[in-house]
Amino acid sequence: MPEPTPTPARRAVSPLDHRLEAVTGHDIDTLWTYRDRGVLDEPHAHLVDRHRELAKAQTGVTFYLRLLNRLSSGEFEVDDALFTRIDRTVDQLQEAATARDSAARHVLAAVEPVAAAAEASVPGAKPLSTDDHAALLAIADGAKLHEHLLTGRLSVTAASGTRILHVKLQRLEDAGLAVRDTTHPMHAGQPVALTDAGRAALLAVRRTPTTPAHRRPPRHSVAELQRKDLVVSYRTGASPEVHPSCRL
Repeated sequence: MPEPTPTPARRAVSPLDHRLEAVTGHDIDTLWTYRDRGVLDEPHAHLVDRHRELAKAQTGVTFYLRLLNRLSSGEFEVDDALFTRIDRTVDQLQEAATARDSAARHVLAAVEPVAAAAEASVPGAKPLSTDDHAALLAIADGAKLHEHLLTGRLSVTAASGTRILHVKLQRLEDAGLAVRDTTHPMHAGQPVALTDAGRAALLAVRRTPTTPAHRRPPRHSVAELQRKDLVVSYRTGASPEVHPSCRL
């Protein structure tokens, strides 16, 4: 009998998403985008990498849960072949859940230094303006400061095509948020990059909460994600149920 094709890994499909969002102040899509654009500092980048591993492992759990639901739906004849398929799929689910639990532990370990740094951050720091935030995001993708050979005019062009005023770059440099590579000649273009302070400033721009605090999903411990909660119904012969953390 054919098996369903695994679906591609999606973002925001792990039981620890709310934990990352609470600690960083950003939704999962934003964190993944920042990681791809090189905005994150090392602790945040490490955390997002571990979360991606967890999301991938969660996809495996979800796939085998759906397969078990299909096998027990009454679609197939109840015979020895079906029992063999169910037993094999339960074993595969158990392996996937073990991998998911291991990945969850790695996420929880990676989130602790990020949470500690967030709690130790100095309150009342001056927030970025909208223009500064947009400029830093553009620089994160890569930018160069050019000097026109004839006019001597200075201009900053980001890889995305965004143009940044030279005076804006100077303000960001004075604030320690951006830096130029002065080893390159100006007429050829001096690369502009974010400093660690610039990355931290972007991360400090927290999204506006859309869910009241009292309605935020509770934090799950790793113990609550153990495989016994996922496979016990199949081992005991009860009707299969989807674990709440899988968010099918």
